[in-house]
Amino acid sequence: MFMKHGIAIGAVLAVGLAAPAMARVDGDTITLGSSISLTGKYATNGLHTQRGYDYAVKVINDAGGVKVGGKSYKLAVKYYDDESTPARGAQLAERLIQQDGVEYMLGPYSSGMTKAIAPVSEKFGVPMVEAEGASRSLFTQGYKYLFAVLSTSEQYLATAIDFASEKAGNAGDVRVALAFEGDPFSMDVRAGVIDKINEYGMKVIIDDQLPADLSDMSTTLTKTKA
Repeated sequence: MFMKHGIAIGAVLAVGLAAPAMARVDGDTITLGSSISLTGKYATNGLHTQRGYDYAVKVINDAGGVKVGGKSYKLAVKYYDDESTPARGAQLAERLIQQDGVEYMLGPYSSGMTKAIAPVSEKFGVPMVEAEGASRSLFTQGYKYLFAVLSTSEQYLATAIDFASEKAGNAGDVRVALAFEGDPFSMDVRAGVIDKINEYGMKVIIDDQLPADLSDMSTTLTKTKA
C-alpha cells in the first residue's frame, strides 16, 4: 500500500507541477488535498489510506522533496474527514479547492467516494490521483482530471478464472458458483468474471445476489444447496 500511494503522489506531481505558482505553495511546501474517511463505515480503510499518503510524503521529503524549475519543494497533505458520506466528500473536495487553494488532489477510499468527488475535481480542472477507487464505471465517463494507479474492478477475479482454466483438463467442464452483493462495485467485479467464464465456455451453476448486510454466508449457502 505504501508503495502504491508513493506512486500515486509521484503521478500527481507528474501531471502538473511544472507550474508551482498555480499550486498551493507555502514557502517551500506544496500542499496537496484529500477528503478521506476517518470516521464512518470506511474509517479503518480510510486511516490506512492516510497512512500510505503520509508515508509517501515522508519518503519524498526525506529524499529532498521534488524539484520544479530548479527549486526544491517539500510536500504536505491537508485532510478533511468525509465521514464516509459521498455528499460530504464532494462538499469537502470543493472546500479544499475553493477555500484552501489546493490545486492537486489525492483520492479518497472506495469507489463510491471517488465517484462523488471526481465530478468536483473535473469541474474545477484539478487533477486527482486516486489509488482506492477501482470501479470500471469511473473510467468510462471521459474524465480528464482523474488518474489512477490500480487494476480496475473487472480484473479483480478474472485471473482466478484464468487459473481455473489453466488447471482444468477441459475448461468447458469447469463449473462456477457466483455470489456477489448487488452494489455497483460488486457488479463490476462480477461482470469481469462473467466475461472470462464466457470466454472459456465454463458453466455457471449458481449466480446469487447477496444482501448488503450479510455477515454469515453459511446460511445463504445452506439455503442454496437446499
